Amino acid sequence: MPMLADPSTKYLPYPDVPFPPDYVRTWPTRRTTSAPRWLSTDLRDGNQALVNPMSNATKLKLFRELVKVGFKEIEVAYPSASEQEFQFVRSIIQDGEVPDDVSLQIITPARPDLIAKSIESLSGCRHAIIHLYNAVSPVFREVVFRNTKEQTVDLTLNATEADFAVDLANRVIAEWGKATVDDKIMFNLAATVECAPSNHYADMVEYFSTHIKQRDCVVISIHPHNDRGTAVAAAELGLLAGGDRIEGCLLGNGERTGNVDLITLALNMYSQGISPGLDFSTLSDTVALVCRCNEMEIPARYPYAGQLVFSAFAGTHQDAIKKGLDAQELRWSDVERTGLGSKYWAMPYIPLDPKDLGFGYENLIRVSSQSGKAGTAYVIKQAMLLDLPRRMQVSFYRVIQDESENLGKEMTAALITSAFKQTYCLDPKPIGRLFLNTFSLSPLSPTSREPSSPISDYSDDNQTLTPSEEASSLLRFEGELIIDGNSRTVHGDGNGPVLALLDALRSDLGFELEIGESEAQTINDDSPAHTKFVTFLEMHLPGVLPSKSGVGTSWGIGISSDVAVAKCRAVISAANTLAGDRSFLRPKRIFTPRPKVTKVDSDDWIHEVKLRAGGVPPPSDQEIFGSFRVETPTQN
Repeated sequence: MPMLADPSTKYLPYPDVPFPPDYVRTWPTRRTTSAPRWLSTDLRDGNQALVNPMSNATKLKLFRELVKVGFKEIEVAYPSASEQEFQFVRSIIQDGEVPDDVSLQIITPARPDLIAKSIESLSGCRHAIIHLYNAVSPVFREVVFRNTKEQTVDLTLNATEADFAVDLANRVIAEWGKATVDDKIMFNLAATVECAPSNHYADMVEYFSTHIKQRDCVVISIHPHNDRGTAVAAAELGLLAGGDRIEGCLLGNGERTGNVDLITLALNMYSQGISPGLDFSTLSDTVALVCRCNEMEIPARYPYAGQLVFSAFAGTHQDAIKKGLDAQELRWSDVERTGLGSKYWAMPYIPLDPKDLGFGYENLIRVSSQSGKAGTAYVIKQAMLLDLPRRMQVSFYRVIQDESENLGKEMTAALITSAFKQTYCLDPKPIGRLFLNTFSLSPLSPTSREPSSPISDYSDDNQTLTPSEEASSLLRFEGELIIDGNSRTVHGDGNGPVLALLDALRSDLGFELEIGESEAQTINDDSPAHTKFVTFLEMHLPGVLPSKSGVGTSWGIGISSDVAVAKCRAVISAANTLAGDRSFLRPKRIFTPRPKVTKVDSDDWIHEVKLRAGGVPPPSDQEIFGSFRVETPTQN
């Protein structure tokens, strides 16, 4: 049957809360400033909703986890419903599983025989809470139990029309007659089925809170369900409206769409600087245990607990997160250095520090074909400690985007770093056409331009790519390159190692390159034994006018514990991309003038040479050599 064009013919709207016409609600202007009392009902309300209810052994595992997290009130069973439920309560009490500061809660219908059985299960318990219930909403009164309101009063308790709920509760207080400030009575205001928006639930809680008698002797315990998907919002507004305690389950387990999720609720408070009194420092472990016990899974986007909640794929999000992390690192460093201020968390798109929950930052940014340069750059920074220049980010992201589209899947950190090393030839073995094997630098005389002995310890500035014209840094570069698999020696002169190497490429290979932008970085500078210098270098062919986005250029990177080596490696790294399939000049032939010679007419010298072939002496020198003339160098 299709959806109705006019659903009002079938469904009734929720009733108004009977506030006076001039009543001003207080909950909209309040703020949560402290944590409520927490009740976990995973072992009772959550368990009854499972396809395969937990065994007592499984319930014990989950009970221990709830205690570890920090719950002080735990609803453990419905002991009058079955012997298994009864025995679970008995076992955790008798086996000493219940800490002295933890209260066990059990639930029972408001019937004398069932109440007696429930109380028997709690024998020996130091702190216990007995939850008596009856369903009193109109549909339960009239359809299920077929009772009037007055007949229902004789049964008591739940939450329905606000004025009727208050009437019931006041009669219970009077009948009980023992509620005091030190020994309060609890009223469970359960949205057993969430039929109205969260603001309406808050109105009902506020109405109850402001009309109940002996309010200082009452604990209002709110129990939102999630039928409309707003249980967390209902719980938060219900606390503002006067709620004292929250009942729910980890990950929102429960009948139909579940109870309010206590993890989400607690961490919402935590992200606002309010200690929830519950410890989810190892959230993934807690989530894994709950899922095993309940035989359930959670969506990847589930708040806080899902695998992708701290991950960004979109380029704009990644860019904001990367900039936020960089800015926060500087801000926190200033706090450590000056001792002023605090290390507050302020991060785009990430409201809570994943490390507080036992996660790292490695999944903050995930790269796909929809990602941007910032995401790729972030992965490289996390994996290789390299802070790529902006134009290099743009250049390398084109590589990753193409690769992602070709593969049709996410680019993992391993794939990205592998592509980075391949693109920029970062390998101790040749993986491009050009590979710098070894080189030496020799200072040149400014007048004769003749080299002196090679420099064994050349000192270079990591932050300056090439020396100024005034600096006396004229050098001769002599290096061994592996070119297309063959070793070759090249020579070049220039002001500093970079220009000297470029001159060698130009003069010996016919490969002329021009420098674009450059940046430098130092890795592990706080540990001299492990310090690495990094040179980022943009280069292009002569006559090419690079665009603002870097089209027409290629980047290179060099990494070494020696500044000059890092610079030269960066040149070769960029040159590999620009080389394409071009042909290089062949090695130069070295011409050595012949020495002067004089003619020698005598053949006497030949007789001193003894030759043997096949072990048989020749019959005569004439048969071997015939007649010829030999020229020998003149002895000087």
